[in-house]
Formats: sequence, C-alpha cells, structure tokens
Amino acid sequence: MISANDLSPAELAALLHFHADAGVEWLLEEEAVDRFAEFEAMKAARQGARAAQPRVEAQQPAARPTPQPERRQAAPKATAPAAAPRSAPAIPDEQAVEQARFAAESARSLSELKTALEAFNSCNLKNSARSTIFASGTPEGRIMVIGPMPTADDDREGAPFAGRTGQLLDKMLAAIGLKRDDILLTNVIPWRPPGNRAPSAPEIEICRPFIERQIALAEPKALLLLGNFTARHFFASNETIHGLRGQWRDVTISGRAIPAIASLHPQELLTAPINKRLAWNDLLAFKTRIDGEA
Repeated sequence: MISANDLSPAELAALLHFHADAGVEWLLEEEAVDRFAEFEAMKAARQGARAAQPRVEAQQPAARPTPQPERRQAAPKATAPAAAPRSAPAIPDEQAVEQARFAAESARSLSELKTALEAFNSCNLKNSARSTIFASGTPEGRIMVIGPMPTADDDREGAPFAGRTGQLLDKMLAAIGLKRDDILLTNVIPWRPPGNRAPSAPEIEICRPFIERQIALAEPKALLLLGNFTARHFFASNETIHGLRGQWRDVTISGRAIPAIASLHPQELLTAPINKRLAWNDLLAFKTRIDGEA
C-alpha cells in the first residue's frame, strides 16, 4: 500500500482530485472505528442467535397450524411490486431524437431553450446527472466557447467549466483580453455521463438539437471548440485534437456558416502542461480572427 507520505504534493493533489471526480466527499471518519471488533461482535451475535433457536423451538413444541395452501399462494402477492422509477420510461432512440428536435426548435430564445432542456426527460444521461448544464455568460459578445460534456465540478456547481478546468480557462481567456461574463460558455452534452464515460452515439444524437439550437439563437461570429470530442463532433472527423486544432473551418448551423477553431481542453493542459504552447498559438489565432470581425 502506498502511504500519503510517499507521494509528492503534486501526486497527492492529483490523487485527491481523482477521488473528487469519482464522487468521494470524505476519506476519514470523525472518530476512529475498530472495524475488526465491530465484525467480531456481529459474528458473535449471529452465533448466539443460532444457538438460541433450537432452545426456543424446544420450549414451544406445540404444533403450529400448517400454513394453508392459500397463504403460500398469496405470499407472492404480499410482495409489493417495485415502485416505478422517477425517470421517464424508456422510448426508442429515434423517438427521443424527434422529441429533442421538436423541443429545441420550439424555443425562440435562450431562456426558452433552457426551460425546454430542463423539462426534457428522454435522455438516459439526465437520470444519473445531478444538474442540467446550460450555457452561461452572454451572447451579446457574439463569442461562443464550447466544451465536450460536464465534469464532476460542473455537475456539482450546475455551470459549465467549473473547478480547476474553469480556473485555467479563465486565465486562458484573460490572456487574450476576454472574460467569462462577456462570452457564452456551454457544452455539447448537457448532462454528465456516469463515471465520466463517453456518451453513446444515440445519446449524442439526442443532445445534438439542443447544442445546435443554442448556437443558432446566440448567433456567434466565431466558435472556440475545446477538446477532442467537441472538435470531432462539429468537424465530423475521426482525427485527434492534435490533428484538428489550430485550423479554421466553417460549421454550418441552421443554414449559417460559422468560423470555428479547435484547441486543447483545459483538462488536457492540466494533464500535459507542455501542450500549453499549442493552446496559446490557437488562442492567438482566435483573438486575431475575432478582432478582425469586431
């Protein structure tokens, strides 16, 4: 077993962050608990119960009425059926996609779209997520930054780009003269997948109408796409982020072509800081473009 004393501060911080992402909220009890003694006490209690059972039967030898057949047959009825889950019943993926399109296209403003998304229950991802993550900031700056899916921090705080990744993103934006409150931040997927797994193809298609409607209503002049999943989603490519980053491409939403550039996600930069120079080049290209279209 590795002791905390054997870890460097950076390794210990990374381990704690991993536990936080996994949903661990505390590691120690407030008071020490002797689990071995607790187990032995439970074991002794069970043995005592077994030893006492024959004596009880000997003291009460009177014949008990044999359960009637009707009662045996009624036993299954006595077991109440499992309560219906809170989540909406499963429906075919194609039907869920159609419902998502209808809900998204019916919204005439970002506030209406947020209400529609929060009321939408036909995506399995919503059943396991704590929060529905919608765009934050303002569309007035006509700049949109899009990430892949909510992190554990996002899910806890109910906002995109929270926690350490959000703090790093704030520094990245500040380096090119932007602030979080002056742009629109969002994710492709509005609900955190359980265990941070990748969303399935049907889940992606169910979420697609909502992110495309967000872009259509915000009418940005440029998109900054962060991360491998986001770049592949909008560029319809199987290349990695290193092959897609730094190149301006048009993303067509509701018949309108919007210039977009992909870059590394802040989480990727926290994992591999050496790539910050690549992200910096992408940010400079993004700043040059938006300043030229101001």
